[in-house]
Amino acid sequence: MNKPVLSAHFESRKPSAVRLAQMKYQERKVKPEAVINVGIGNVSLPTNPAMKKRMFELDAEGSPFAEGVIRYTGTAGTEECQEAFKNILKCEGFDTSKLFVQVTDGGSAAMEILVTGVCGPAGTDEKPLMMIDPAYTNYISFAQRLGRKTATVKRILNEDGNFTLPELDKIEEAIKKNNPGCLLVIPYDNPTGQLYDYETMKDLARLCVKYNMWMASDEAYRELHYAEDTKIVSIWGLSDKDVPGIEGRRISIETASKVWNACGLRIGGLVTDSPEFNNRAVAEYTANLCANAIGQYIFGALANETEEQIAAWAKEMRDYYRGLIMTVYNGLKEEEPGLIVSSPDASIYSVIDVRNVVKPGFKAIDFVLYCAQEGSAVIDGVETTLLVAPMNGFYDIENIEENPGRTQFRISFVESPENIAKIPKLFVELLRQFEAQR
Repeated sequence: MNKPVLSAHFESRKPSAVRLAQMKYQERKVKPEAVINVGIGNVSLPTNPAMKKRMFELDAEGSPFAEGVIRYTGTAGTEECQEAFKNILKCEGFDTSKLFVQVTDGGSAAMEILVTGVCGPAGTDEKPLMMIDPAYTNYISFAQRLGRKTATVKRILNEDGNFTLPELDKIEEAIKKNNPGCLLVIPYDNPTGQLYDYETMKDLARLCVKYNMWMASDEAYRELHYAEDTKIVSIWGLSDKDVPGIEGRRISIETASKVWNACGLRIGGLVTDSPEFNNRAVAEYTANLCANAIGQYIFGALANETEEQIAAWAKEMRDYYRGLIMTVYNGLKEEEPGLIVSSPDASIYSVIDVRNVVKPGFKAIDFVLYCAQEGSAVIDGVETTLLVAPMNGFYDIENIEENPGRTQFRISFVESPENIAKIPKLFVELLRQFEAQR
């Protein structure tokens, strides 16, 4: 009997590089005593106190869920949840008077709507999304799902751990060649931990105006920057005074997941200063009906927080992550000086490049599978393995031999401080085991 046929997209679909290690580890028949999973940015800290209060008191007097009824909200989201996103920006010093918010099911849904809204017709090469490689894998995945194209300009990880942006003329050449509909930037970068300064943002904004593109900024980690004198960088810090013509073409991706420690809440936002883009985004999102109603209520608590409360929370998160990142950065250098570790400037990620300490033919994906399926090392008397993400999926390059990610890994600072402190020794020991058997 014939079987029904899968779509070509489903036939070609493979698990995300970010989730692969976890999936393979779950299939492992004989597991070690412990596993440290830093392959996924799954934040393990408690959420903000104002959000936590609402989460624990859904039946409180005045709660819309006190009677156990959970109805759809409006498609654009509740007014309070929209205001929460605006309030955070306002407390950080940005003008929100002309901003519109579409609340989505996590930042991921916002990414999908963005790609649908700024790229050319499905199934064509028209108006691709332009990204700066390496870039967060989901943008590539969503573009593929939606039949839209992506185009990239590539950064290089130098020996000193700094990623270098291409020269502006090289970026401009790529724009002329590909005619993108939108330039995506991630100022507090996932996966590299690089921080874009305002001069870089202005230079890129000028190109968006010159070539009539949208400028989209993924601001999931906006508050997480680690130099003491760093000013918050945001697309909302750009204006027509800085870059004439940039207003009306700005879009940001927002989320409750990272800074607010609520990955599983699945609340995100698409913020723009373009009424037309917002109207069409809401129209498109009517097919989704609305975002998570309970999640909107919980995140909506931030609409009532003061500037001092927002600032104090952001500082607490920065201080926490700064300590973890420096522990791993310094520890890796001590365990294996030949490793290249990306500069710990922002977000909750670092990239480790092993190109100087491995034999020719090394493939990051093979090492990841080794750790997930069979590898382990004894750390503090406990048999342990480590799950990390191979970087090849963060580059929009099909040829593995030309992909810088073949010797690179992304680690996420989402485990406990005790587990994070074990990473340098564990990573290096597993790497040496793997190399010894090749």
